Amino acid sequence: MKGPLFYSKILLFGEYGIIKDSKGLAIPYNFYNGALKIDENPNEIAQKSNKSLKTFATYLNELMLNEPDLVQFDLNALNKDVDAGMYFDSSIPQGYGVGSSGALVAAIYDKYATNKITVLENLNREKLLILKKIFGRMESFFHGTSSGLDPLNSYLSLPILINSKDHIEPTGIPLQKEAGKGAVFLIDSEMVGETAPMVNIFMDNLKNEGFRNMMKLQFTKYTNLCVENFLKGDFKTLYQNTKEISKIALNHFKPMIPEKFHNVWQQGIDSNDYYLKLCGSGGGGYILGFAPDFEKAKNALKDYKLELVYRF
Repeated sequence: MKGPLFYSKILLFGEYGIIKDSKGLAIPYNFYNGALKIDENPNEIAQKSNKSLKTFATYLNELMLNEPDLVQFDLNALNKDVDAGMYFDSSIPQGYGVGSSGALVAAIYDKYATNKITVLENLNREKLLILKKIFGRMESFFHGTSSGLDPLNSYLSLPILINSKDHIEPTGIPLQKEAGKGAVFLIDSEMVGETAPMVNIFMDNLKNEGFRNMMKLQFTKYTNLCVENFLKGDFKTLYQNTKEISKIALNHFKPMIPEKFHNVWQQGIDSNDYYLKLCGSGGGGYILGFAPDFEKAKNALKDYKLELVYRF
């Protein structure tokens, strides 16, 4: 048995900001994917995944009992497949901010939810919010709390524009230019990041009035501008606004940036060769980069592993 593929995602803009109702833009990242699978001779990783699915199935049973009107699953079929050794065969790195648990949640919903909302129907705002809520509850098993956006992105495999918590919609993004000089890229920090501790630091910071004002007056402002610039294909202005977000992150989100990247981060701001920002909650995993000239950025960051995401 091998199920359909579900892809990783990248939140280009909106990390932490969407908690405080800034805009956000998430895109599928097809470089990584995962699928539900049953093998004759599962390896150690497959066995570990299968064990996790067993616990997840128990959690989904509780979710159905607690919120029967929200979602129902064919648990008999799920338990039967889990007993047969089903696991999530995934190339998506865990703790890297690219939605590993999101793809798994999307795969389980797709295969086992009864009366599911499908990708083929007319996805109005109400259906998208229901899906987001279901996915948020499902993914809470992995993170403690979840917005549901990662699984939604993986399930729809479309770019998603987050206008606010209650207003999300699929969107189109400018076509990539294969020969374009500019690029969005990822840097591998070679460290695993954990979402929950980073989010806890952020929530603690929100108790401070100065931090709250910074989020409202600076971070949200520049995040919203970046989303608008990107969707319009106004990349010249996008770089200016991404630079502002990069500065804000270095000043106010330092615990979320691995220490060995503090200088590299500042060098990008000083040289204008590239601008770095958090990818997901930070603390490790990937760091997101924007470069007006990708060749220049590659040269400046030659000591690090880079992955190209998007060219313009």
